[in-house]
Amino acid sequence: MKRKDFLYLTGMGFGATVLSRIPVLGSPIQHGHLLQGADNAMKKKMADVALNAARSKGATYTDVRIGRYLNQYVVTRENKVENLVDTESYGMGIRVIANGCWGFAATDKLDNDSIAKAAQTAVAIAKENSRIQSEPVQLVPQKGYGEVSWKTPIEKNGFEVPIKEKTDLLLSVNDAAMKGGANYVNSIIFLVNEQKYFASTDGSYIDQDIHRIWPIFAVTKIDQKSGKFETRQSLSAPRGMGYEYLTPRESDKIHGVTTLYRDRYDMLEDAKAAAPQVVEKMNAKSVEAGKYDLVLDPSHLWLTIHESVGHPSELDRVLGYEANFAGTSFLTLDKWKSGKFNFGSKNVNIVADKTQPGSLGAVGYDDEGVEAKKWDIIKDGILVNYQAIRDQAHIIGLKESQGCCYADSWSDVQFQRMPNISLQPGQTPLVPADMIKNVEKGIYIVGDSSFSIDQQRYNFQFSGQLYYEIKDGKIAGMLNDVAYQSNTQEFWNSCAAVCDKSDYRLGGSFFDGKGQPEQVSAVSHGSSTSLFKGVNVINTKRKI
Repeated sequence: MKRKDFLYLTGMGFGATVLSRIPVLGSPIQHGHLLQGADNAMKKKMADVALNAARSKGATYTDVRIGRYLNQYVVTRENKVENLVDTESYGMGIRVIANGCWGFAATDKLDNDSIAKAAQTAVAIAKENSRIQSEPVQLVPQKGYGEVSWKTPIEKNGFEVPIKEKTDLLLSVNDAAMKGGANYVNSIIFLVNEQKYFASTDGSYIDQDIHRIWPIFAVTKIDQKSGKFETRQSLSAPRGMGYEYLTPRESDKIHGVTTLYRDRYDMLEDAKAAAPQVVEKMNAKSVEAGKYDLVLDPSHLWLTIHESVGHPSELDRVLGYEANFAGTSFLTLDKWKSGKFNFGSKNVNIVADKTQPGSLGAVGYDDEGVEAKKWDIIKDGILVNYQAIRDQAHIIGLKESQGCCYADSWSDVQFQRMPNISLQPGQTPLVPADMIKNVEKGIYIVGDSSFSIDQQRYNFQFSGQLYYEIKDGKIAGMLNDVAYQSNTQEFWNSCAAVCDKSDYRLGGSFFDGKGQPEQVSAVSHGSSTSLFKGVNVINTKRKI
């Protein structure tokens, strides 16, 4: 199913901010077939056919990915169920090295002859490619793990939850928002299950069962006289969890000017809060441009981390191999080699982590059969590392891959994708309320919205969902028309404080685009509420 087909299926109901990120989904499937899995013994036999066929044609390395990708999207608007989408994509991707060069082929026909033919095609492609390749592929060593498995530690499989339970929840969310004064409301539950089997000539046979969920809504209020409108999107985060994420738990709520959520999300409560907030937002004071201290909630800061830290520390962007979706990177190798490039203040400690429970990027092993791990990107404000996979690791002197290779389908070749990239909590006890007390002139920003960033991932602008003016250490009311501008180095050097681990939460991107042809991945970004001093704020309503 192509993106245009999904737009048709959903009736254009949720707007470009979400629908523009919808990936290729697969083919429609009957709901009852979603729970039918495949036998691992059969997968191993199929993988061995591919490994042997590639070796017989001269491949010096081969990996095989057998994937079954399930998607379920439940879409509603006001008092109607707009659509129910169940899709499945199933097949095999075969990647080889022959004559020192990569080759790739894929097939959705999984009989022995078709598998062998695909493997032979991958080798033939590699040999043809080698005629114009100047240097052979260099893979860092990778041990084989034998037969192993990993599963997302879910409590409740979302695909087993009855459709009626999901539609009842979404319609109750919509009803609450409409009763609260909204003119329009859309809500969706996205569910993804990746059933992946990896085998390689290194001796690994890895079975993984990966789950993700994203419940979202958008509330819209229109001023009938002026035609002015405002929206407030949900404050949920996409998570690497099961349906238990939608079971509210009081201990996971953070109460303040609005309620925020840790590892459980109360969608109905959030919708009840959103309706009056969007009315308040419509009538809020327009911000006066100038320098402000910004208190940024994790529901907002995740996107700034993603765009200004995550993407520029991808080694393929640094090397100029990747330039799609906002260019290459200012974090060039000379800055890293110096060992003293001042990326941010000493409060800025940013880690890459493929092991974090509940995160979108959590796996047992990446799509090259490398065990998931955690490493520093920024340490005490200094750039110390990048994100690298097996054929890149030698470039920065690594003896092993960092395990961040991914393909969004069996039919696409895997390449370097962002792991979870997170700002570490502060070590000194500090909560947002106490942080706000020390701000004389500032803005507290909750939720993510639009952004812009240049082709080196350096100059940027970000906005949010909710803005609250801070005067003399107190919240003074809601603001509107707020966006802040900075450059990456200046912004992260203005980081004056980070709240402690009690405030730490995950945000993230369910459909993060990269590459050409485009692939999407899911990645989380954690942080605690953080303070940035003297940041330039503009009024987005102002006309020049």
